[in-house]
Amino acid sequence: MKVIVVGSGFGGLAAAALLAEKGVEVQVFEKNEMPGGRASVHTDKGYTFDMGPSWYLMPDIFETFFGRFGKTPEDFFELKQLDPSYRIYFGADRSVDIRKDIEENYRLFDSFEEDGAEKLKRYLESAKDKYELAINELLYHDYEKLSDMFNRRLMKEGRKLNVLQSMEKFVNKFFDSQEARRVVEYSIGFLGGAPNNTPSFYHMMSHIDITMGVFYPEGGMRKVADSIYRLSQDLGADYRFNEPVREILFEGEKAVGVRTDNGTYDADLVIVNADYAHSEVDLVPEERRSYSEKYWKKRVLAPSAMVAYVGVNKKFDAFDHHTLFLDDDWEDGFDQLFDPKKAAWPDSPSYYINVPSRTDTTAAPEGCDTLFILIPLAPGIEDTEQRREEFFEKILDDVAVKIGEDIRPYIETKRIFALEDFRERYNALRGTSLGLAHTLRQTAVWRPSHQSKKSSNLYYTGGYTHPGIGVPMVLIASTIVVDRIIEEYGL
Repeated sequence: MKVIVVGSGFGGLAAAALLAEKGVEVQVFEKNEMPGGRASVHTDKGYTFDMGPSWYLMPDIFETFFGRFGKTPEDFFELKQLDPSYRIYFGADRSVDIRKDIEENYRLFDSFEEDGAEKLKRYLESAKDKYELAINELLYHDYEKLSDMFNRRLMKEGRKLNVLQSMEKFVNKFFDSQEARRVVEYSIGFLGGAPNNTPSFYHMMSHIDITMGVFYPEGGMRKVADSIYRLSQDLGADYRFNEPVREILFEGEKAVGVRTDNGTYDADLVIVNADYAHSEVDLVPEERRSYSEKYWKKRVLAPSAMVAYVGVNKKFDAFDHHTLFLDDDWEDGFDQLFDPKKAAWPDSPSYYINVPSRTDTTAAPEGCDTLFILIPLAPGIEDTEQRREEFFEKILDDVAVKIGEDIRPYIETKRIFALEDFRERYNALRGTSLGLAHTLRQTAVWRPSHQSKKSSNLYYTGGYTHPGIGVPMVLIASTIVVDRIIEEYGL
């Protein structure tokens, strides 16, 4: 049996490894020059940047994935738990650290408001319950129709999910202070959502980052992608880089291969890890599309971003490995990201700075720092070089106010990556950096299907599909797809 995988993001890498382990002949086509998809790598003047994912969360998911091969993550990379897990700046007046020790976090929440520790304990207990329910009953299950969601335990536990309540309303019932609310709400940024449009059961994210902890693989997230790439190669998967797929070929309703600029390639089955919308609209003939262009225009997209990869020849104590700068006008910022009528380059943005060189000696020359500066942007807005540069200067002005020092004199290298780059490099719909937001109507059965509705041997994986956005979720998506193929084809 021969399978072609289109795209070598985490979803394509995982699918290739899982299938190759079953003895399947796997050929992977990638439009770019390296594996990893959004987990690409940029290097310049001794500085090394992970271009995409920068948080290693949900270590249990990675353990489960590598366990499929009789291995552990530590067989491939050294894993460190960060402490602090991350730092948060509230405006220019105060910063706090979320620590590895949960007792320190309880004391922090007591400083936010009366009985803050007890409130956080109750909140995290609820988050843990939702996470365990998700792991055991939701995330690893495929959903093709509504009836797939009605198993016995889900029916019993479903009331606890509060699916019709927003994260914002749920959090406000627990906490009174703005600081406490923002600490537990910021993490839905991993899901590309806002507090008022994300279902409350996603507060499980607080269990993930506060209770389970934040980790870092030595060598960065690029090391994780490279580990799965090399694992799949060792199992026999073949990769072709700089060879974008131009068309998925069909005979009747069956996908029979792909066409690239170098020719055509036959397959018994095709798995697509490229951008779902691009694949449907540009690679699949209209009569074999599961979703129309109109469907994609109506989707709620997760934000795009402007990312500045900056190397500085000085270490700044104000930054930790993960540092978040949350603006005072928190709610207005979400409006500019998610309300099409207000979509614009933000007036007072919240943003995130990742400094992997705090943990990873390979990320920067000695005495220097790699800065990954990410500012969420609304997808589809105008993106020009002039706007990027003006916005970058605005962010650096804000950083200088909040940390009390200007980083400009120390910059040795800079690269800015924004909407047009996401479109060009990843064929991303309207330049989104993540995919579909996790609104209620874009969760589980309401996300695009893993299996084509018009072809029995065409499959999709990646962040557009269930369970959604993020490296752990994409590993699960590919596990779901491959397990389905194993069952259907008797591998």
